[in-house]
Amino acid sequence: MSTIADWFSARETKRYTRLNEQQMAQPIDVDVPDGVWMKCDGCKRTIYEGELVESQRVCKSCGHHFDLTAPQRIELLVDEGSFAETDANVGPCDPLGFVAAKSYETQLLAAADRSDLPEAIVTGQARIEGRRVVLGAMDFRFIGASMGSVVGEKVTRAFELATAQGMPIVLVVASGGARMQEGMLSLMQMAKTSAAARRHLDAGLPYVSVLTNPTYGGVTASFPVLADVILAEPGARVGFTGPRIIEQTIHQKLPKGFQTSEFLLEHGMVDEVVSRGDLKARIALVLDYLTAASALDSTPAAATRHERAEGGEAL
Repeated sequence: MSTIADWFSARETKRYTRLNEQQMAQPIDVDVPDGVWMKCDGCKRTIYEGELVESQRVCKSCGHHFDLTAPQRIELLVDEGSFAETDANVGPCDPLGFVAAKSYETQLLAAADRSDLPEAIVTGQARIEGRRVVLGAMDFRFIGASMGSVVGEKVTRAFELATAQGMPIVLVVASGGARMQEGMLSLMQMAKTSAAARRHLDAGLPYVSVLTNPTYGGVTASFPVLADVILAEPGARVGFTGPRIIEQTIHQKLPKGFQTSEFLLEHGMVDEVVSRGDLKARIALVLDYLTAASALDSTPAAATRHERAEGGEAL
């Protein structure tokens, strides 16, 4: 990996020409490559990109968690070389011929070019500290990681694969909500993914969701909140609609920190707020607990205990 010293050394090798007054009056492009420096939204500190890579894109000064792409999420969580993508060839179409300021087809092409992904989620099989899982990660660069027909289909297929293989599923969620360019078809994905999650849970298999910044709209109101255990990154904003809209609707001032992961933890919507550096180990630990509990519940003795409980007897 290159360092900041390498960047300054490269600058020293460049030849510079003194400009005359006429040349100085013209606009000049500053020779600073894009992405070398990042500004922290938390403490407003300017941070070198190499430092962020080393810290898993977490500000060392204030702990602010920068956004991650789906490939970065996968790299962060899975054992090296263990990820095998599924349904990579499933791509979106334009069923409604939707056109607003620009056509939906144009937006899809631009999103694919910007993210180098065919859709807003990547799914596959992997290992997390040796544990086999089905994993999905959403990417906000692709039309705000909104859930259209393909996102819903890939989430559903991920659940179905995990259920068929008897494996846990882990979904890392970030989204602006339902994809309005697909109209009712996008809203149908809420029920579709929720039903797939229920079938997986009915099979006694673990499901862990990780809410990241931001998670909003119809996505929040469907599969992410149906997990056995709901984790969230620090400072993640999670809700159905934005605070400004809520305040305008109820004509009241919302509490400080409303819709942050810490606020939701305090009010029981998430089970734990986990820093990015601890996330992989925590997911592995949760899967161990859930897998052990699942195995225990499937034993004859456990079934007898449940029958007694339903009959009113104390366990």
